[in-house]
Amino acid sequence: MPNPLTDFSNGLTAAVEKGGASTILVDARKRYPASGIAYADDLILTADHVVTREEDIKVILPDGKSLGATIAGRDPGSDLALLRLAEKALSPAKTSNDVKIGQLVLALGRPNNAGMQASWGIVTSISGPARTFRGGMLDEYLQSETTPYPGFSGGPLINTEGEVLGLNTSGLTRGSSLTIPVKGAWCVADALARHGSIKRGYLGVRTQPVDVPEAARKSLRREQSHGLLVMWLEEGGPAERGGLLVGDILIAISGQPVGDPDDLFSALNSDTVGKAIAVEVLRGGQPQTVTVTVGERK
Repeated sequence: MPNPLTDFSNGLTAAVEKGGASTILVDARKRYPASGIAYADDLILTADHVVTREEDIKVILPDGKSLGATIAGRDPGSDLALLRLAEKALSPAKTSNDVKIGQLVLALGRPNNAGMQASWGIVTSISGPARTFRGGMLDEYLQSETTPYPGFSGGPLINTEGEVLGLNTSGLTRGSSLTIPVKGAWCVADALARHGSIKRGYLGVRTQPVDVPEAARKSLRREQSHGLLVMWLEEGGPAERGGLLVGDILIAISGQPVGDPDDLFSALNSDTVGKAIAVEVLRGGQPQTVTVTVGERK
């Protein structure tokens, strides 16, 4: 008679085997190694905070082969780094964007020569956007009941089919681990593969959220209850050069409403750097549009 528990156990084992085929040991720091995910046949995506050496980086593949790697690009803001091998020796991970709260998932790591490690649980939340203390912005992140054992950072969160749902890291929050979903992580990895870094825009302003006056809301011809009051302008910065004034209320960037600092941070993405964008403000209660050329955050 079939045993459902045995079938369940065998299913988890098979998922770990599939996910483990693209889970790499990454030795790039003084402490114990961490993990990484095969992004392409010669590229490994891992957590940026586990890459503290820029030279003498070693990786161990699922078949036990040890290879040297170099840094192809890194983005501290999203805690992602891309490593490049001198040869095409990897089996790129199979991925999925289909994630639901309550879904059974497994966190994988290859933190030592003994091989794979795994923990399992359910997805407890899908949240975002959120700014990280490293100066980046996550459009979305996952949290799960899986146990983030030492060396799991940079490794994958997988579903029961062995497909990668995201990259696990403890480097974006203090005292806990989260998962950067595949959609966001792979987008950063693509940019790192092409450019080596991620550009982030800035205007050179300090702001605080304020209510948009009722009379002004009518003139905006849209429902928007909050904007950002400009409290300070960097001397010679993009905003000052573009004509923004202290006391202006920012209400939209390139047509995208901004009601809190995270909205502004998100609107100034890499695509805006060096470009002239339309900045809508309330000045003396009246809507105006100024053109600002976005600078690059250093």
